[in-house]
Amino acid sequence: MDHSTLFTLGIAGIATLGVIVRPWSIPEYIWAVLGAVVLVVAGVLPWRNAVAAAGKGTDVYLFLIGMMLLAEAARREGLFDWLAAHAVRAARGSARRLFVIVYAVGTLTTIFLSNDATAVVLTPAVHAAATAARVAPLPYLLICAFVANAASFVLPISNPANLVIFGAQMPPLMQWLSLFALPSIAAILITFVALRWTQRHALEQPVHNDVALQPLSLTGHCVGAAIAATGIVLLAASAFDRPLGLPTFLCGIGATIAVLLIGRRSPLPVLRDVAWGVLPLVAGLFILVEAVEQTGVLHTLAEYLRNTAATSPHQTTFVSGIIVALLSNLMNNLPTGLLAATVGQSVNLPLHVTGGLLIGVDLGPNLSVTGSLATILWLIALRREGLSIAAWQFLRLGIVVMPPALLAALLVLSLSPH
Repeated sequence: MDHSTLFTLGIAGIATLGVIVRPWSIPEYIWAVLGAVVLVVAGVLPWRNAVAAAGKGTDVYLFLIGMMLLAEAARREGLFDWLAAHAVRAARGSARRLFVIVYAVGTLTTIFLSNDATAVVLTPAVHAAATAARVAPLPYLLICAFVANAASFVLPISNPANLVIFGAQMPPLMQWLSLFALPSIAAILITFVALRWTQRHALEQPVHNDVALQPLSLTGHCVGAAIAATGIVLLAASAFDRPLGLPTFLCGIGATIAVLLIGRRSPLPVLRDVAWGVLPLVAGLFILVEAVEQTGVLHTLAEYLRNTAATSPHQTTFVSGIIVALLSNLMNNLPTGLLAATVGQSVNLPLHVTGGLLIGVDLGPNLSVTGSLATILWLIALRREGLSIAAWQFLRLGIVVMPPALLAALLVLSLSPH
């Protein structure tokens, strides 16, 4: 490798490490943007290329803005408190039943609204439910993080990364289901069993179900309808092979405007409380990936992967998924997914091998607290509720929960007919 390549990889590595570790509690997006700026200032990446790379994330930005607006509107209009009261009553005093309810809702939210929606929209609702039930919230909030990744490859829309990784090679819906239905079921069930076992002592607490059911306001109904409509719109967009960002953005903007007009309120409080820092984080990661791609390292990896896939497709599916899963935890699954997409699409890998890469990107991040963008969004949601979880604490759970689910999903995929 020449000096320029080593410098690029070094800066990208340091920036990614900063995103993961957050030294001195500096926000994640500062590290990603700082790394991108260093590469541009040093002349390694022309500024026009950096701007173009950031522009590749436009669909992701629109998607995130729409989801964050929906979540903020739902929080302010009491939708989460209303849903929480119903969930607590349905649990009928059982913490274990409440755990199952939250897991089922999290799975459905991920499947039909995406893993980012589970992190952004469901997390505050689960916190409200735990508060209403007067139980420790973390065992239930962990579901939002883990199921957001475990159920994120049931459908193409379950994770925006799915659309990025397959790109123009996206299989039709029925072929997608034939490829990923069984691996998804394995991942969801094993994640549930492992997470339920790790939280078994916390779930011995009684759930207080004497929660008053307050009527939901008109604006709350509007937000709920908007969230349901967003799920339908995303399914339609996926069926017609359309980007998900603009429809989600329009749903979020539309719901917010409707609520503000009905309630005759200022938009400033809503805009102030949205976690805008996630947008420069995504832009910075896109630029870092562009810089790494220009080194030519990815082309070498792509050729190697194509050669091994041609001789040992089953083993390549399994091994590549594990490697990508580990990389997702080391450098976050957004840049890893972008790198995997670049590698996979440049050499037209077999469908099963690309599927292995996708499972590694989607499910693998359940090992570390900053492994996926959805988990970072979950962390931000926790901080808004005055909660936090240490990296080692999440890792201790992830070691139990993620590997068996990943290995089972990859094994089912690799053994299915090609």
